[in-house]
Amino acid sequence: MQEIRKVEKKDLEGLKEVLDSIELFPSELLEDMISDYLTNPTSSDIWFTTVADGRPVSIGFCAPEKLTDGTYNLYAIGVKRNLQGKGLGTKMMGYLEDQLKQQGQRILIVETSSLPDFAATREFYKNLHFAKEAVIRDFWEEGDDKVIFWKKLH
Repeated sequence: MQEIRKVEKKDLEGLKEVLDSIELFPSELLEDMISDYLTNPTSSDIWFTTVADGRPVSIGFCAPEKLTDGTYNLYAIGVKRNLQGKGLGTKMMGYLEDQLKQQGQRILIVETSSLPDFAATREFYKNLHFAKEAVIRDFWEEGDDKVIFWKKLH
């Protein structure tokens, strides 16, 4: 049985395993990145995971865009490599959108790379009805553009 829920402190080691399997970002950065969320009850960040058999098998991180009203940015989402392609990412996005709508948020944006390795990622967001809103040329490095997707939540 799988459950999508907010991350809890007990999930950290399992989340590091997820990160190590997909190389989304170095797992040694996780504790510092998530510390405010775990210790600050007023944090607006959203960290979420899919739990299967008591262990995290996915990770998601979303936070409000500073100086905006109701705009959130999805900074990270990933599913453990051996479970990819089974619809978990889509379910996670549905969970996140529901959370944001319940909070009265307006917009969700995601940013990704223009490189061929990220073609499936860009298609994933298009299939979830995100609009390709902008491209910033050579953003990540020479020849690697930032592609920004946008979705109105209500």
